[in-house]
Amino acid sequence: MQTLTELLDAYRGGHKRLRRHITEVMETARSGDDRNIWITVLTDAQLEPYLQRLEAADPTELPLYGVPFAMKDNIDLAGIPTTAGCPDYTYTPESSAFLVQQLIDAGAVPVGKTNLDQFATGLVGTRSPYGACGNAFDPDYVSGGSSSGSAVSVALGQVCFSLGTDTAGSGRVPAAFNNLVGVKPTCGLLSASGVVPACRTIDTISIFATTVADAQQVLDVAAAFDVDDAYSRPDSVPSLGHGSIPVAGFRFGVPKAEQLAFFGNRESEKLFFQAVERLEALGGKRVELDFEPFLEAARLLYEGPWVSERYTAIREFIERAPESLFPVTREIIGGGGKPLATDAFAAQYRLKALKRRTEATWDDVDLVITPSAGTIYTTDAVNADPVQLNSNLGYYTNFMNLLDFSALAVPAGFQSDGLPFGVTLFAPAFYDQDLLAIGDRLHRDQALPLGATGAAMPKGEPVAARHAHTIPVAVCGAHMHGLPLNWQLTQRNARFVEATRSAPEYRFYALPGGPPHRPGMVHVGAGGGAVELEVWEVPADRFGSFVAGIPAPLGIGKVRLASGAEVPGFVCEASAANQAEDITALGSWRTWLKEQAAK
Repeated sequence: MQTLTELLDAYRGGHKRLRRHITEVMETARSGDDRNIWITVLTDAQLEPYLQRLEAADPTELPLYGVPFAMKDNIDLAGIPTTAGCPDYTYTPESSAFLVQQLIDAGAVPVGKTNLDQFATGLVGTRSPYGACGNAFDPDYVSGGSSSGSAVSVALGQVCFSLGTDTAGSGRVPAAFNNLVGVKPTCGLLSASGVVPACRTIDTISIFATTVADAQQVLDVAAAFDVDDAYSRPDSVPSLGHGSIPVAGFRFGVPKAEQLAFFGNRESEKLFFQAVERLEALGGKRVELDFEPFLEAARLLYEGPWVSERYTAIREFIERAPESLFPVTREIIGGGGKPLATDAFAAQYRLKALKRRTEATWDDVDLVITPSAGTIYTTDAVNADPVQLNSNLGYYTNFMNLLDFSALAVPAGFQSDGLPFGVTLFAPAFYDQDLLAIGDRLHRDQALPLGATGAAMPKGEPVAARHAHTIPVAVCGAHMHGLPLNWQLTQRNARFVEATRSAPEYRFYALPGGPPHRPGMVHVGAGGGAVELEVWEVPADRFGSFVAGIPAPLGIGKVRLASGAEVPGFVCEASAANQAEDITALGSWRTWLKEQAAK
């Protein structure tokens, strides 16, 4: 089994041939499906146009060249039936979903459409007329849903990555149950055009992969703004928190012990707290969290009027052919025709109040860790009690999109019976890349096998967050910790990064005027000294207002640090030195302030 990254290296190094590899992939997908993974596998004729296009392309120019992938069968692929897990609902789209086309244009090869809980309603993978999808490790256990087949296809190594959807946990629970990474992106970051909606206002496509590095490569291609999707959002600077999360020194929330639920599974409980300890060992600081507002928001999803959105999505069909739905699916979605408009408004008011309460969380923590699911069940157990056990699996997931969070499911070990366990890291919207960086370190630290393949985690550089949400700034005077203008940074949610010194290339001056008193750094090269600095990260959308408030003769330029790195920082016009006191020998604004106070 090769990861996406390894496969690309093999193509580009001439060690693997496109057509031969895809032929092997298709043979595996068609060779028997005892776990009910697939609804449709492409024929050779349907596959041929993709291969012909790639054979004329340069593998180095396409970021996903020749990478086989699967998609949940509520996501459109041109010319291939979309069923949403309901044969009578089937239609054949003329064009692919916007995101699918992005992947194809980048070189990815669609293998087929995967099984799901009908109309993406469920977290178990059993609610399908195409058969219950068996867990990749033990087919007697549920695979998780609703993106069941997508997860199992990756876990068994049939494809390098797959697409699911996630409204209430369908991209995270299957990841946990099949030892996978599951990206639940910020709602709107991935286009939902060409996706059969469940709850359109809070739906998102999700990504399954065996490693965080693979998931990041797919996300980088997939995250494109779609003007035709009314709910599409471009990547943005987060409005909550500090704009980025450091990979060391981060603060992570853990629900109070009495608010955690493992439904009698002591092994899951043990594995969860081991994951917490790993995060601490990786440099995180644990903070106890009141989880009640999150849990109350979760209850709104199915106990409130949001089930009416599911009804609205297929209203014409369910009213015309209710007998076409899987019984438990019909019971759940059918209830969506009952709530009144007044119920919807009341629930929106309550959700808004809960969201405001949860916003305070991000003053104290950068991210939160929970189990992805508190336990796992056999298919027989779920069939005996389909609603309650499904509800148990949504305990940690149902609030996520209602409250507009980004999330990442990460493998976190195995029970004694060989079944996997996973945790979810979540943060406010648009921290997707930051969660990838921290989740990658957590995943690598455990040295777990990849999916159900037994393959080892490949070596490689840790994943880094790829975004421009913050701008570093080096400060040398009144903006430092505890000094009069530090509030101009903290008011903008800037984060302290480090205390350091400049390269020995600057003359340092105490400028006339004040209060507050201010220093100035003038770059001179030879003959300069090193100056004590602090580096802060400022959210990019607040950097402009910070710079606009800087008075002459000061400004922002590039400052060289002792490490040799250059960052934006305070500099001073050389002419200002004529009327200033040279304090280069002190090399520290705090030292100069102490000397003045002593006088």
